[in-house]
Order: sequence, then C-alpha cells, then structure tokens
Amino acid sequence: MLDNNQLLRFTTAGSVDDGKSTLIGRLLYDSKSIFEDQLQAIENTSKKKGHEGVDLALFTDGLRDEREQGITIDVAYRYFTTPKRKFIIADTPGHIQYTRNMVTGASTANAAIILVDARHGVIEQTKRHSFIASLLQIPHVIVCINKMDLVDYSEGAYNKVIEQFEEFSSKMLVKDVRFIPISALNGDNVVNRSENMDWYQGAPLLHTLETMHISSDINKVDTRFPVQTVLRPQSEEHRDYRGYAGRVASGIIRVGDEITALPSGFTSKIKSIDTFDESLDEAYAPMSVSITLEDDIDIGRGDMIVRTKNQPETSQDIEVMLCWLHNNPAKPRAKYTIKHTSNDQKAMIKEVIYKYDINTLDREKEDKQLNMNDIAKVKIRTTKPVMVDPYRENRTTGSLILVDDTTNETVAAGMII
Repeated sequence: MLDNNQLLRFTTAGSVDDGKSTLIGRLLYDSKSIFEDQLQAIENTSKKKGHEGVDLALFTDGLRDEREQGITIDVAYRYFTTPKRKFIIADTPGHIQYTRNMVTGASTANAAIILVDARHGVIEQTKRHSFIASLLQIPHVIVCINKMDLVDYSEGAYNKVIEQFEEFSSKMLVKDVRFIPISALNGDNVVNRSENMDWYQGAPLLHTLETMHISSDINKVDTRFPVQTVLRPQSEEHRDYRGYAGRVASGIIRVGDEITALPSGFTSKIKSIDTFDESLDEAYAPMSVSITLEDDIDIGRGDMIVRTKNQPETSQDIEVMLCWLHNNPAKPRAKYTIKHTSNDQKAMIKEVIYKYDINTLDREKEDKQLNMNDIAKVKIRTTKPVMVDPYRENRTTGSLILVDDTTNETVAAGMII
C-alpha cells in the first residue's frame, strides 16, 4: 500500500521545443492541481492570445519571466498532490548554457523525465541531459517520447527512439529506465490512458510517478549521522542533558547501538533518541533527532556518528566530479570553503584530472581551466579530514559544495567518487 504522504521529487529535462512547459501544464491541469483563480486567469490569457483552448504552457510562464531577470540558479519548483502521493517538480532550462541549472535541480531528484520529440528522435541535448542524470545517480529515468500526434501515433516511431536511446545509454549508470509515448498537447498517456495508442500496454505518466517504488532509493545500510549542534538545555528538568542534534543522512540508528564518533574515533553506545515531544527506539533517514550517549565524549558540529563496524572513509584528499557554477573561472590552487554535511572547512582544488566535453561526452585531459557549466574530475585537498562515502552509495555524505570566501557565493557542486 502506498503512503499518500510520501514525497517524490522529479526533474524535467528536454530541448527548448520538446514541450516541457506543456507537459508540466498538462500534469497540473488534468490532475486538477490548479487553483480556480489561476485557471481562470490562464483561460482569459489564452482567449486574448486567440487560442481555442487553454494554453498549457502558460502555467510555467511566470517561471520563464524569472529566468529573464537573470537569477543565478534559476530552477523553478512546482508542487502538486494527488490522493496517492505528493510531488515537487524541478523545472530546469534546456539550453546548453544552463548545465549548472540542471545539476542543481536534479541533485535531490528521485526521478528524471527526459523529453524526446518523436519526429527528431535522440539528439545531442537528449544525450547531454541523460548523461547528467546518470552522473547525478538519479535512480529512475522516464523517457517521454512526446508529440506522438505529429507522427500519427506510430508505434514504429516510438520503437525507433527506444532503440536510439538504449544504444548510447548502455554505457551509463542508470538502473531504471522507462519509456512512455505521449502527446502533452492532447493529453495522451500523461494523466489519462491514450485511446490513440492501444499498442502501448504500459501505464500513463502520472500513474507511473504515483506507483514508482522510491523507498529503496535511500541507503538503509550505512548509518551516518552528521552532528549539527550540541544541545545543553539549562533547565531543571534537563540539567544533565547533552544531546547531539542532526538529521539522519542514511541507515537506521537504534538505542543500544555501538557507535564511533568521527574523526576522533571515540566509541560509545546510544542511550536515547529524542524528538521535540517524544523518545524513540529507532530513527532512520531523513528524520531529525537528538541522540544522547552513555559516555561523555567530546563531539561537536561537523563530527559524524556512525556504527563502529561500518565507517566511511576519513581523508583530506578526495576525488570529486565537480560542476563549476560560477561566472568567474576557478582560480588555480585558491582556497575555498568546502561544505560537506554539517562540516565546513578550508579546501583547495589540487588538480584537474580531466574535463567532460558535454557535447560529445569525451574526456579532455589537456584543458584544465574550469569555467561556468564545466564538469570535471578533480582532486580536492582539505585542511582537516572529512568523512565521505562515494556519491553512488550515499547522495548525502557523497556530495559537497565549494564557497568563495571573498564573496560568500557558491561556486561549485561536487559528487565524491
């Protein structure tokens, strides 16, 4: 049975005219997730523009206006709910110069919807977006083959796109790929099953999103608890309370578990797990709790509580797949602040090993300059050890950002290899 409170985040990616705005509009419109006054305003605008029906793309027009104002990381979010699940859509721009925006919008996504125009098939932009989805280890990819109405709902056109996509995606690390033939404009297979494609036996897009199994996307094996703050309430009731508060990044913690505090290496056992109004026997990702230990050991913000028999790598030298987000290029051997879970410290990019050519997906080993939207494999050196897992195993402890100390701007986002 599905939990209707379960949240699924998905990102949409596609070339400029693949119908991304229309698809989002169709999802919101047909699932009745639009307020009446908003619907009325869009119906009025559609009439003024001379459209016969509702122009679905107008549901995201406000987002496009925001982009034209030059917002730095212009990922726009839309929220909607069905009786089965809650959703957050990260709407990311399709142009090549917005590679960083897709990285930002997709970094927390459970699924990526990649739109392909049935007339044009798999193009360079499709490969680029699929590569980024693979790089970010998005667990589920749904390839929506759109504009099927313009190819007479041909099964042959649908199969041709599948063949093209599978040919190049075989080298990528995407576990779950699904294909759905749709017409976002006419609503075929978006919320309701299409009567024009009886040859397609699969579910429409919304049903696929509602029933997709995402509980296994969270790492339940490796217990990681980055400490955000130490709680020492000065009250009569809790005079001797010393709790370590944070969010469970992965795994399950239980009262009585033997733990190790990193980087110090001191061990203890979990005495209690507390929330604001109750004590628990166990907690799991992504719950926010406070932990007390049986022994009084020195733990502070940036430390990590883990199971003694299952520990992350602790190192000052880490290899990272880095996406450069800033207009200004990276400065050679400059110092940045690295933010990894609750741990902030100084770091520098020690070496650029290679850059990806986002168009051809080839590796460039000669060009070492990191400019905006570049994705590169780099070595980073930190001033103190950080507790890391590979990104493919843990998206929380495997990710980081770099901040420029002089401007306090985020300049890069990285995935630990």
